[in-house]
Amino acid sequence: MIAVSVGLALNGWQNSSIDLFDTVLIFAGVLSLHASVDLLNDFWDFKRGIDTKTKRTKMSGGTGVLPEGLLKPSAVYRAGIAFLIIGSLIGAYFVMTDGIIIAIILGFAILSIYFYSTKIVDSGLGEFFVAVKGSMIVIGTFFIQSGQINMESILGGIVVGSLSSLVLFIASFPDHDADKSKGRKTLVIAVGKEKASKLFWIFPIVSYSAIVAGVFADFFPLLSLICLLSVPLMIKSGLGLQKNYDSVENLVPSMSSTLLFSRITGALFVASFLIDLLL
Repeated sequence: MIAVSVGLALNGWQNSSIDLFDTVLIFAGVLSLHASVDLLNDFWDFKRGIDTKTKRTKMSGGTGVLPEGLLKPSAVYRAGIAFLIIGSLIGAYFVMTDGIIIAIILGFAILSIYFYSTKIVDSGLGEFFVAVKGSMIVIGTFFIQSGQINMESILGGIVVGSLSSLVLFIASFPDHDADKSKGRKTLVIAVGKEKASKLFWIFPIVSYSAIVAGVFADFFPLLSLICLLSVPLMIKSGLGLQKNYDSVENLVPSMSSTLLFSRITGALFVASFLIDLLL
């Protein structure tokens, strides 16, 4: 929702226009694709035995729907494929109306969604693909609305992509042992929990740097600096991770505050364009 909103807000700020029909379709398509990757991830984690070994929290460990027998695995898989088809059909419409750029973004989305929970995560590229995904949603939304890709949309994509990847990154700490035992290779597994906890700061630094650079280059309004209001929450989350990276129970508050930090920063970023446009 935030990624699409950033693309829409950026376009509105630059061009003072918005196509409502395309906006509705973009939201429907992105939500369908996101539902697909969540459902398929639940399915594959259950089939591989990951969700039966991990300790589930409100921020990690899957939904628990399949381990508790609330739904059949085949039903979850079919639902995931159904949402993938719906999102792909909506994307196909934009391929016909907007051309090859959307075809490239859609192709990346379809392949990465279907293979995310197996090939991509097993190769240690989960965080990278989530960052690229967030960036492409912003760029694609902006392109559909404006017919162009510019540095503003690329920097906006970097802001959102880094924030999205940070949420995935911290949520993988509690699943470290279960993921590792089943062949997954997250960034946390690749470098170890202690070293990984220090990598936390890279994600917000990338996002903040893109915002500040965009403001100084006149790509974003000066008001976009209100995103820096989330710095205290970011520091709280990072310090909490470094202190509790090896304790699932004590890590939950840090995971929650990281999610909140990501959402607040993204919402402030969207608001900065809208408020500046109104002013």
